[in-house]
Amino acid sequence: MKIPKRIASVIINSLKGGVVPRIGLPYITVGRETEIDAFLHDIGIIEDGGASFRFIVGKYGSGKSFLLQTIRNYAMDKNLVVADADLSPERRLQGTRGQGLSTYKELIRNLSTKTRPEGGALTLILDRWISGVQTEVLNENNLSFGDSRAEALTEKKIREVISSLNELVHGFDFARLLTLYYRAYLSADDDMKAKVVKWFRGEYSTKSEAKEQLGVNIIITDDDWYEYIKLFAVFLKKAGYGGLLILIDELVNIYKIPNSITRQYNYEKILTMYNDTLQGRAQYLGIIMSGTPQCIEDTRRGVYSYEALRSRLAEGRFGRGEIRDMLAPVIKLAPLTYEELLVLTEKLADIHAQLFGYEQTLTEKQLVSFIKIEFSRIGADTSITPREVIRDFIELLDIIYQNPDADPEKLMSSGGFSFAKPEEKGEVTEQFAEFEI
Repeated sequence: MKIPKRIASVIINSLKGGVVPRIGLPYITVGRETEIDAFLHDIGIIEDGGASFRFIVGKYGSGKSFLLQTIRNYAMDKNLVVADADLSPERRLQGTRGQGLSTYKELIRNLSTKTRPEGGALTLILDRWISGVQTEVLNENNLSFGDSRAEALTEKKIREVISSLNELVHGFDFARLLTLYYRAYLSADDDMKAKVVKWFRGEYSTKSEAKEQLGVNIIITDDDWYEYIKLFAVFLKKAGYGGLLILIDELVNIYKIPNSITRQYNYEKILTMYNDTLQGRAQYLGIIMSGTPQCIEDTRRGVYSYEALRSRLAEGRFGRGEIRDMLAPVIKLAPLTYEELLVLTEKLADIHAQLFGYEQTLTEKQLVSFIKIEFSRIGADTSITPREVIRDFIELLDIIYQNPDADPEKLMSSGGFSFAKPEEKGEVTEQFAEFEI
């Protein structure tokens, strides 16, 4: 498995720091096939004009963010536009001091496509749309660039797309801004293009400023930003993309809001999004939110404290235990198996060796020993997460690389990597009885 050093460096450094790399995920993805298949099914629904809403639930370090980034890559490969944002005290779904608008700004800032996966794709999307319409008109009418008829036909086709948005909430103003951008594109007026993009990004703070610079008497606010997300989804489909996928992580920051009324307003916004996607009031739109079990299931402060959401999202009587319903709105992440973690450590050892230019010498038996040691800790069977295992393993690889004479077996049997106490070894041996080479 050959991997560019730039990508290898991002993977190793990100994982050692406890964060998910934005690139190179296919090199280290293991397991999660059933979850990914479920989300690929959702992407198919979005492409066909439907909408979807899902929650990913798992404890800290269980792989929620990793799964979100993996889905992000799959969606972009399917020609969807993806926007992601992490909630924080300054970014919520609803707020009175611009917190909801801040989330919208973050989503638009992170708009990503297959050709612009790092985000900031709004201008590219608008320019690509106009250029695509121009090319389509030329090909359909057998015209060449510069033909006077091409401009009129192009404007007619642009107007057809724009007018179709008028029926949606705020669609008239959205369409008017698209028209302004098109005219600025034709006249090479970069200043006007920048002003329109500024409006789409939600960066106008007053209506008077927008009126003066653009001639529109409306701005995006805390209360209506989600309506513009729905508009973007429809527009993106008409612009040649598959639709729009919204990824919102760190839902726990709503759970942490101390004011109960403010929390309820945020949960009410989630309910609005959920109902829109399931009842057909949103098109070409997918929404995925992720959080910990506590921030979802706590009936005092979590999502389930809002009865309308709890009654819609709570598990039924049949999909419990080992049998999971992957078509349910809430997907709970199952722990990675020992075999999957073994495959992951093999991949990471290979990437680490390529990054630092040495021959990987850890044997499969030693990798199995490492995983056994990690899970032999007291309480590890219920509390240890892939993040902790990965960070420990990369630390071990770093030490071995910097100390080539060190014996991996002795390192793993040292204080930092020791097995359970003697009285607990029996349980550990039994736990791994079937996990042998």
